[in-house]
Amino acid sequence: MTTGARLFISLVFVLFAWLQTIDLCQSASVNENSYVQDACSVTQYRVLCVHSLASFSNTAKTSPSKWARAGVSVTIGEAKTVNQYLISLKKHYYTRLRGRNRVALLDCMETFQDTIDQLHKSLGILRKLSAANFESQMGDLTTFMSAALTDQDTCLDGFEGQRGGGAQVNLLKNRVLNATYLTSNALALVNKLATSGLNSLTDP
Repeated sequence: MTTGARLFISLVFVLFAWLQTIDLCQSASVNENSYVQDACSVTQYRVLCVHSLASFSNTAKTSPSKWARAGVSVTIGEAKTVNQYLISLKKHYYTRLRGRNRVALLDCMETFQDTIDQLHKSLGILRKLSAANFESQMGDLTTFMSAALTDQDTCLDGFEGQRGGGAQVNLLKNRVLNATYLTSNALALVNKLATSGLNSLTDP
């Protein structure tokens, strides 16, 4: 066999291997996208759900408990970000606020501290799920997540109808609203876990 023929065969082999690799990568990507799409099908804000939880597809797959844990974890991160923004707003912008907006900001800081506490308690339950206590754990979990959502709604209600807040308050309300969407999605994933029953505790 000539050198040219050997080189040609080698190139064909490399090209074939490369195409197989691309095909495998595309198949894996399709599967992962299918996992998160299926998980988020029960949520109200699906686009946000898919965007925020896509990175968990490879590990959560079809496990309702893992998706619920992922949803709560992401929500905790967002709630902490909002809380830090509240602290910064009070430090640098509080004196510019007028009337009810000042009170609303302080109330919002308090409610978000409670939000974070409720979410951490929820995550604690999800990390210790057991067949023996599943029903009571689901009851507590739903209570904590619902309380977190109520806290965020309370924060938004404080700014309702108020004027003079400016761009900073509008940005705050948008951030809080985003956190409520994530919390709502996480609660939907928790509800899916509850309706899936004990079988959901078995890893796929």
